[in-house]
Amino acid sequence: MNPANTGFPGSFSLAGEHALITGGGTGLGLAMAQCFVAAGARVTIVGRRPEPLHAACAALGASAAYLAADITDPVRLAELVPAAEVKQGPLTILVNNAGVHLKKPAVVTTDAEFQTVLQTHLFAAFSLSREAARGMLQRGHGSILFTASMASFIGIPQVVAYSAAKSAYLGVVRALASEWSGQGVRVNAIAPGWIQSEMLEKALAGDPARRAKILSRTPMNRIGEPQDIGWAAVYLCSPAAQFVTGVILPVDGGANTGF
Repeated sequence: MNPANTGFPGSFSLAGEHALITGGGTGLGLAMAQCFVAAGARVTIVGRRPEPLHAACAALGASAAYLAADITDPVRLAELVPAAEVKQGPLTILVNNAGVHLKKPAVVTTDAEFQTVLQTHLFAAFSLSREAARGMLQRGHGSILFTASMASFIGIPQVVAYSAAKSAYLGVVRALASEWSGQGVRVNAIAPGWIQSEMLEKALAGDPARRAKILSRTPMNRIGEPQDIGWAAVYLCSPAAQFVTGVILPVDGGANTGF
């Protein structure tokens, strides 16, 4: 589709699309779901806890459905795409957003903790992308989005496992984009800066020096809002971005370029 043929509103519309968003019941995932619904998409949000998912769907309205699942469970993960398509039709957008945070000095981070973080962020995201891509490639249409991080680009102390997973996303995005984009499936990532969320508050709890350092290196001198990520996700999955693939887009108030 050529965005020039759709007009300005149509270029950014997600009408007719179905997005599966992991970690979609709270935080950045919920913000992306809200923006996707506003852009006309149907959404299926995924998380481990039914209660916040149910509440999120009630707020999102008739365009939303949910699936309660632990994406680190290989059996349950393999069932997600078919189950979502039963609820909402063929899947055309996947957002790999689910994650866990581990703030701990590297010298006391155990192998099991390191593996748990990678299992959630990296292995589950790749597995779900593979499952989603099968149908997208057959139909010649789809968009897969990963939630990267400032830790994909810069060294941040006490988050070595998280940094490893988010840095690995850069290679995964570029490899999948080079393999699938010619068949109609674009692959990109958003790298949020420091965005207001429950995960950020846990990371900054009791650490005012860390918060001050974040603000000092962010030229816009503030923490971002969840919708900043949501609207960037809409753009990357819309016809307006039809020639954009293999990109890791920082949405960070300039933090990646700040001094």
